[in-house]
Amino acid sequence: MTPNIGILGTGSYLPKEEITNEEIARRVPNITAEWIGRRTLIQGRRYAAPHEATSDLARHAATAALARAGVDADRIDHLIVATSTGDAPLPPTSSLVQNALGAHRAVCFDINIACAGFVYALDVARALVAQRPGSLALVIGADLYSRFLDYDDRGTAVLLGDAAGAAVVGAVPEPYGILDTELAGRGDVHELIWIEGGGSRVPASADTVANGGHFLRMTGRGVADFVMRNVPPMIGPLLERTGTPLDRIAHFVPHQANGVLLGELVERCGLTGAHTHTPLVKYGNMGAASVPVALDEAARAGLLADGELVLLAGFGAGMAAGLCLLRWSARNP
Repeated sequence: MTPNIGILGTGSYLPKEEITNEEIARRVPNITAEWIGRRTLIQGRRYAAPHEATSDLARHAATAALARAGVDADRIDHLIVATSTGDAPLPPTSSLVQNALGAHRAVCFDINIACAGFVYALDVARALVAQRPGSLALVIGADLYSRFLDYDDRGTAVLLGDAAGAAVVGAVPEPYGILDTELAGRGDVHELIWIEGGGSRVPASADTVANGGHFLRMTGRGVADFVMRNVPPMIGPLLERTGTPLDRIAHFVPHQANGVLLGELVERCGLTGAHTHTPLVKYGNMGAASVPVALDEAARAGLLADGELVLLAGFGAGMAAGLCLLRWSARNP
């Protein structure tokens, strides 16, 4: 019999530098702090220190998750980092995290599916652990978008911050753990979020730097339409397969894209009875770190009661979306 696979412990890391809406308004032309708050519900975000890279953020979050799970790094069998802002094109950021943690027996690899990355990585970890009973996986979502922002582009500059979140995944007793996942890819609308320069199609050059080719770009209205068209219809099949009534979902932990967008999404999904977790008010859009940071904050605050159903939702560049339904265990590992 395949064991139940679930989350044994979570952790997160937020850089120390707090960037207020007032500071963003000083950098971005023709906006005010009030405008940012009204349009996004975001009041702050964190930026990494000059010496910090994505692997550093990931290492801190992973260390916290391992401690909470009561697991030593050398017991990890699979180490997955979900990021679209890795330290460099090569080596994989997961290799750097593995070395920094001392998780030397872990198979490590990166997943680049942007803001849906943590949910995708969690599904991969679940499959790997189920395939090798007794094994453990460390799943990390980490992004450092402050290095990719154009402050002449208010559609991205006001939203994004830096962070990392992590979870240790392993066997859990009945009835806990991941009940099922639902993933979707829509490459036909891949042009909605992009970074043009730095890859094999548009290699880095003096011209790409001068023309802003290494900044993150986004078509905001198109992204919102993608989320509303694609995420709500995914919930029904997931609940049907697991035999779960919609009103049994106690917690909704979505990607922290934009507070106004999340309010509309909750309504469209019929999740008004669930507690929606929105640390974006303090930290902004954290990319692949959004879901694990929100989950960790809720767990550490004692907001997730034993046995409650939690729905995770990631969505973003690719375009991609992912849902994960799990029954939370508040017991010590």
